[in-house]
Amino acid sequence: MKIIMISGYTPSLLNFRGDLIKAMVAKGYEVIAVGPESGYEEQLAELGARFAQLPLVRTGTNPLNDLTLILKIYKFIKSERPDLVFSYTIKPVIFGSIAARMAGVKNIHAMLTGLGYVFTARGKKAAIIRSISKTLYKVALKSCKRVLFQNPDDLNEFVSQQLVDKSKTALINGSGVNMDYFSAVPLPQETSFLMICRIIKDKGVTEYLRAAEIVKQSYPQINFSLVGPFDTNPNSLSYEAIQPFIDSKIVDYLGEAKDVRPFIEAASVFVLPSYREGTPRTVLEAMAMGRAIITTDAPGCRETVVHGVNGFLVPVKDVNSIVEAMIFLIENNDDLIRKAGKSLEICKEKYEVNKVNNSVMNILEI
Repeated sequence: MKIIMISGYTPSLLNFRGDLIKAMVAKGYEVIAVGPESGYEEQLAELGARFAQLPLVRTGTNPLNDLTLILKIYKFIKSERPDLVFSYTIKPVIFGSIAARMAGVKNIHAMLTGLGYVFTARGKKAAIIRSISKTLYKVALKSCKRVLFQNPDDLNEFVSQQLVDKSKTALINGSGVNMDYFSAVPLPQETSFLMICRIIKDKGVTEYLRAAEIVKQSYPQINFSLVGPFDTNPNSLSYEAIQPFIDSKIVDYLGEAKDVRPFIEAASVFVLPSYREGTPRTVLEAMAMGRAIITTDAPGCRETVVHGVNGFLVPVKDVNSIVEAMIFLIENNDDLIRKAGKSLEICKEKYEVNKVNNSVMNILEI
């Protein structure tokens, strides 16, 4: 069996789907990994996959470019004649599924890893893009045999808006996390906080910085770190927007990192005040390493935390609630240690990558 896996961002094939690719190859399947960025051919070959480059621009809204993209994906799929096409993230799901149907593929599957900017943004332009996206989703998902969702809120929203038939849907526990790679390590002696994300508004970066600023007034010794790349997303923040917090030593901005484990090891608490996620991979990585979590009571995020057990769920955009949770963990070290241990237990039970990948392959009937 030949499987084509289409991604909108090539590094995610390694970071988020690497273990799934290995599992598919171990079953004897030929896997072609498709993405827009080159330079990852050798790493994907080590997993057993062949790489093919296609020009998927994540943030473009030019209809002519999108039509050209469908034709390019169609020609590629037609030439490869796969048994199964599996796409994830918005453009690969929409255009990959449509192209696969045009090419006569019967076994088409899609995974929604989060609804993202299109569904969370407000304003006239965002409303127009959202309306177009919903129409495209409805057309594309009709082509799919199964549509995988990473949280029940996204699944229910798509079903209620009649974008997909409920009988086609399946729910999985995120992308899973490799608990051998992200292994548990002891907590540092001093309480400290960490956020890892793309530097965009919807991740709650501003709320994290403002909460850190307030906590620092009473606890100046506490360290706050921020790790992640700046982004082309319409909702992105510039370096200048966060620079005042860096210059005043409220937060240490540590840039982008291929290996985030040393940063998680150095922190006691992982914070992600995101507005909406599929299932946040960074939270799972922190849980796997045994860290307490502060995140929002929002789709995707709320799946990772049992409030008061392995961390705290706070309302979206509520800086004061983040501050309260931070101060509680600073002042109650024994409770922080308990929550960190519970994160590890929940991760083993729910998010261990082999369990998640077995679930995905069962849904794909491979």
